[in-house]
Amino acid sequence: MYKYLFGPVPSRRLGMSLGVDLVPKKVCSLNCVYCEVGKTTKLSTERMEYIPYDKVVAELNHFFENSPDPDYITFSGSGEPTLNSRLGDVIQFIKGVKPGIPVAVLTNGTLLSDKTVREELLNAEIVLPSLDAATQTSFEKINRPESDLDIDRIIQGLVEFRQVFTGKIWLEVFILPDYNNDDKELLEFKKAFDRIKPDSIQLNTLDRPGTERDITPASIAELERIKVFWGLKNVEIIASAQPKKIPKVFRKDTENAILGTISRRPCTIEDLVDILGMPIVEINKYLRLLELENKIEQVSQDRGVFYQVL
Repeated sequence: MYKYLFGPVPSRRLGMSLGVDLVPKKVCSLNCVYCEVGKTTKLSTERMEYIPYDKVVAELNHFFENSPDPDYITFSGSGEPTLNSRLGDVIQFIKGVKPGIPVAVLTNGTLLSDKTVREELLNAEIVLPSLDAATQTSFEKINRPESDLDIDRIIQGLVEFRQVFTGKIWLEVFILPDYNNDDKELLEFKKAFDRIKPDSIQLNTLDRPGTERDITPASIAELERIKVFWGLKNVEIIASAQPKKIPKVFRKDTENAILGTISRRPCTIEDLVDILGMPIVEINKYLRLLELENKIEQVSQDRGVFYQVL
């Protein structure tokens, strides 16, 4: 089982995606109320080699030698990937070994005001920054940032990145009722979009258990209202990943694979079927065993029952 790679997993936007996790759980510049990974334990904007470059490259080499190519290699996982000071080097390594596999980076966008970070991301095909607020008040309410972060500087960083990046920018906006969906905030969002000029604006909302239990997802009707309110052609509401076929070869390290997957984000049993490529009856056996051993627990959400580590 890999320590810094996960999947390939079915992504809503990127097909079967091999995840690369460059920071420990949970090092981030934000402590978002909705984060499916959980509360931030190290709130920081300091860039460091949190996960050693050599260890990440060793796992990538092993994966490339023993597994079919995924649709994408995606930097995401337990925290903010741009906090790792060797991010650019890992991307360059992938491009040298597997130039045909596109690279995507999921980022909260808070470090794009740093020219060095912008330059490190230039070799990616797609960058998926998030922008959950366009005013400082809403930014602090929903994202609970590191104290030095300023939403205007973050938006300016996105503007400057757009000016130099030739790949695709898919800007994700996570909508939570009573946090960032009033008309005043929506107007400020539109002003920011006009400056950033993303290729796509992707509306999302709560789908798994978040950090705070009292938050609720936006309805599809509300997301549709916001889409109409903005009146922009490049706004889309993100749809769920399509189910994948189950391969005949099952994993021998199923228990570790389940724990490794749901330690990063809670999953339903259907999610685990897609991610691990095993029949539901087989995964069910392991889930029951892990529950009896008090290693995991169930959490009910609108989309179903999620499993998370204790």
